[in-house]
Amino acid sequence: MISDEIIERVRIAADIVQIISELVPLKRAGGDYRGPCPFHGGTNPNFSVSPKRGSYHCFVCHESGDVFSFVRKRLGLDWPSAVKMIGERVGIEVIDVPMRAQAPDLNAPNFEVLAAAAEWFQRQLTDEATGRDARAYLQQRQVDESVWERFGLGFASRDRQTLRRYLHSLGADDARLIEAGLFVVREGETEPRPRFRGRVMFPILDELGRHVGFGGRALGDDTPKYLNSPESVVFQKRKTLYNLHTAKQAMRRAGRAIVVEGYLDAIRLVLAGIEEVVAPLGTALTDEQAQLLVRYAPEVFLLYDSDDAGQKATFRSGLELLGHKATVRVVTLPENEDPDTFVRDHGRAAMDAQLGLAIDLFDRQVQMLERLGWFSDLRRRRLAIDKLLPTIRAARDPLTRDLYLARLADVSHLDKVTLSTEADAVTEQGRRRSPGGPPEPSSDEPMPAFEGQSVDSEPAPLPPPERDKPVWKGRKNNKYGGGPEWKTTNIPPRPRRDEPIERSLVRAMLADRGIAERVAERHPPGSFRHAQYGALFAALLDAPMSDELDQIADRLAPDALAVLRELTDGAVAINVEASDLGLSLKKLDARVLVFRVDEIREAMRTATREAQDALMKERLELEAEILRLLPIRSPRAKPKG
Repeated sequence: MISDEIIERVRIAADIVQIISELVPLKRAGGDYRGPCPFHGGTNPNFSVSPKRGSYHCFVCHESGDVFSFVRKRLGLDWPSAVKMIGERVGIEVIDVPMRAQAPDLNAPNFEVLAAAAEWFQRQLTDEATGRDARAYLQQRQVDESVWERFGLGFASRDRQTLRRYLHSLGADDARLIEAGLFVVREGETEPRPRFRGRVMFPILDELGRHVGFGGRALGDDTPKYLNSPESVVFQKRKTLYNLHTAKQAMRRAGRAIVVEGYLDAIRLVLAGIEEVVAPLGTALTDEQAQLLVRYAPEVFLLYDSDDAGQKATFRSGLELLGHKATVRVVTLPENEDPDTFVRDHGRAAMDAQLGLAIDLFDRQVQMLERLGWFSDLRRRRLAIDKLLPTIRAARDPLTRDLYLARLADVSHLDKVTLSTEADAVTEQGRRRSPGGPPEPSSDEPMPAFEGQSVDSEPAPLPPPERDKPVWKGRKNNKYGGGPEWKTTNIPPRPRRDEPIERSLVRAMLADRGIAERVAERHPPGSFRHAQYGALFAALLDAPMSDELDQIADRLAPDALAVLRELTDGAVAINVEASDLGLSLKKLDARVLVFRVDEIREAMRTATREAQDALMKERLELEAEILRLLPIRSPRAKPKG
């Protein structure tokens, strides 16, 4: 006998549309899929498959069932063989155990009474008098009757007894109503009263599609604005995600999950055709909710509101997801927008564009700190590193962690090994710093806040220069102008490591014309992204070695000529080491690979599962090659020779 737990795990994991479509040509029709019936040999699309309900039905021969019954009937398998076959498809081992008497589900009465309450709330919403205010609110939010029916929306009136009497008539006593979270007994009272009064009701279903609770939105000034069912034997808020029962298969097909804050945010995206969307029953994701998400999708998009609370929830949720090896991307909406209003005002195409602009969680944090000026001097750079290290510590995927360390090393100009040691550091009490906790304070200056700080803020002002720092002074050293030198040394500066790569290479070509030919062997001028640098590169490559710079300048277009003047004005001789040139070429090589990685990410959204596996393998290989090409060297290392 196969245990009920295993059967349910296989049922949840199986994509009924994908399995049936291997034997029946299916086409999407609204939320369902249609095709010819394989049982009576029909040719018209009378055979319907519902991913939401996990079932199929023929409107002609009336054959119906779930994914197990389809495999049994279509392939002639017995029950255990059908479960085992589907288990193999979804990667779950199915083992027979000795038969024993099956215990009844003790929670079934709670599921039933909550489903009955959901039906009651739906009827109250459509009642001409009772639901008038609730309907007006929903219509104001552009949610019409078809949406009420699709998502089971309802209304809890302020009457204290009608729901109680109705559920009593179905055989549920007060103890059951209280246990299910529908009624409460206040201190000092004996009669139970309804938990939800005067609220628009959003039914909450578990992973298997069973009613476990409700979310109620107040219509007036009642507080809180949103009220959820209390914790109960069937409802644990930290383990539940709104809309997961319908989104799980869409998440598998899309290879991603989208997390929004509220019920209407999720509903609006589903109505726009973006079905792989869920909402936590609070603000930030819990550890259990993150674990649920990664079961269905390896990549999670955080699409929270653009306000302060939304930004705080974004980063807290991101840390939880990184702890489960998810790829976390952040979607940033325009100011004062939320997913509901954005899709309502701008449509599906605009939302797809915003999703396409999503960036990695760590990149988003780095971006905010850079724009606020927190890498401008050593003191603030230390604070910025402290702010970013918790995200690196939270990443449980080794490759993701390595990529984050490489990114931080690049932006902070520190050695990756040093940063890795710091990320693994323990506190004075001998405990490793908590992944989601605050960093160790390193200054009396307030830490930069990711949460709630606008990315459009002006960068923090730079401090005045200190008197004992070396300063630049001009020197006339060649025909192109005055060159800088260090006041404290006669050694000319080496090329800046943070200088744009194409600019750095062209500067090196001006110092050594032979470098142009070496670069062109791997990356011709046409591969340069900035036209003016590419044009100057081509001119240096084509010109005879005997030509003076003035002769080359005469053949340049105005934009390229301006770059030439900028690079040579006040220039001094630059020591171009082989190691510097090699690193620059590796950066160009890596840039080509990064472009291919971006193409793979885009292709994975529409690829089949088999194609996704191949693309993911290629992506991991490319990212490993990128890391090999770009070893992070410490800026404190002495130049060779």
